[in-house]
Amino acid sequence: MATFFLVIIYLAFISLGLPDSLLGVAWPVMQPELGVPLETAGLLFMTIAGGTIISSLLSGAVLKRFGTGNVTFVSCLMTAVALLGFTLAPSLFWLIVCAIPLGLGAGSVDAGLNNYVATHYKAHHMSWLHCFWGVGATLGPIIMAQFISGQNAWRNGYLTIACIQFALVVILLFTLPLWKKVASKSGATLNEEKVDPNSDYVKTVKPLQINGVKLALISFLFYCGVESTMGLWGSSFLVNVKGLHAEAAAQWVSLYYGGITIGRLITGFITLKVSNRTLIRLGQILALSGSALLVLPLPSSFSLVGFIMIGLGLAPIFPCMLHETPARFGKEHSQTIMGYQMAVAYTGSTFLPPLLGYMASHVTIGIFPFFIVISVAMMLFVSERLNVLMSKRSFVGENHKKSIGL
Repeated sequence: MATFFLVIIYLAFISLGLPDSLLGVAWPVMQPELGVPLETAGLLFMTIAGGTIISSLLSGAVLKRFGTGNVTFVSCLMTAVALLGFTLAPSLFWLIVCAIPLGLGAGSVDAGLNNYVATHYKAHHMSWLHCFWGVGATLGPIIMAQFISGQNAWRNGYLTIACIQFALVVILLFTLPLWKKVASKSGATLNEEKVDPNSDYVKTVKPLQINGVKLALISFLFYCGVESTMGLWGSSFLVNVKGLHAEAAAQWVSLYYGGITIGRLITGFITLKVSNRTLIRLGQILALSGSALLVLPLPSSFSLVGFIMIGLGLAPIFPCMLHETPARFGKEHSQTIMGYQMAVAYTGSTFLPPLLGYMASHVTIGIFPFFIVISVAMMLFVSERLNVLMSKRSFVGENHKKSIGL
């Protein structure tokens, strides 16, 4: 039963990724129909991401009050209704209205399912959740491309994704009784030492006062900013600068998400042999190399290679940074710091893509690759500074142990 139920959770995470990549690939055909400026996509994206931030911050209390199964069901229902609203929206105003429940529903599902799997299943299952999100994020542009090809029927693309979401809602409705049953029978336990919340260290040391926490937060900000900016504006860049048709651009963006998906699948197998820090560094260097291909005046085919390289490079960064949190900052404050990291990550998703949209509307979308290069370079710089700080702290700790004869 537990294995069957885990499949349901993975399906829910696929559905979580499906809407994330739709707006960016559909925008080149949505914009002229709606008659709005280019940067309006940033406003819609910011509305969705803002709802995600709010629901993520409130998810702890909501999950405790209503339970993970009920919250997941209601959240998926909200996203399905919101996607249906995108299909029927007659104007930009109604798209903004529908963007609010889309963001609120996504944040609750994300936080709820991550918490549920971490609590009731073995730790290695957590790694694959992010991979299955990538499956959904990859399928979204592929489905949309089939509808915007020739007919520019972006509404039908949203309708198809909405129907998939409603199908999941029905599945979740019939499996609601299983949530508590599976949880009670699950024999998995957390492989972490229990932390005394009343200890002097927990009471006196504030999480943001710990060395390196602020650097880690900046890393999350730039990571999610890059990932979201690629998804939102990549298609517009390919259409307006590289001269691709909208359906071809959508397929190329799907390959970017495919790179993230495949990369995370591979990462799950090699984490036993390679450290998180090494994977983070290699991923950032690969993403930087891919973004450099977008900057150089090369044929459009090199842009496809660049998109895939960026996707593959980004793949290990987010899950590895999350996994490093207890090792970097200690188990006493890791849960609180994890919450800070997720909030700042969503903040990057909320503000960096609209910032590029605002700049592009006043200059040109051709600044897209330069924005990506600078953001990835900043992420790499901050991450390396954090590594140096952690190495110094580890060195001091080892010398202290030797000095007292341990």
